[in-house]
Amino acid sequence: MFVRENHKSELDLFIVNKVKELRLEKNISQAVLAIKLEVSDAFIGQIENPKHRAKYNVAHLNKLAQIFNCSPKDFLPDKPIISK
Repeated sequence: MFVRENHKSELDLFIVNKVKELRLEKNISQAVLAIKLEVSDAFIGQIENPKHRAKYNVAHLNKLAQIFNCSPKDFLPDKPIISK
């Protein structure tokens, strides 16, 4: 039987870490970001937990770009991430 891990991919983790970096740089709490993103603060906590499957989708990245006044592509790496 195949059991799928609940971990995020390296790309997912890159995006999560980029958003978290901007969030902390702007001194925005998880709760405040959740309000601005129109999600629960628990959801932001789950996203920032590397062991949880929750992750941002493309619509979230667009809204995050509005919140942080940047481009959605700013959350993506410059080059492809080579998976192990």
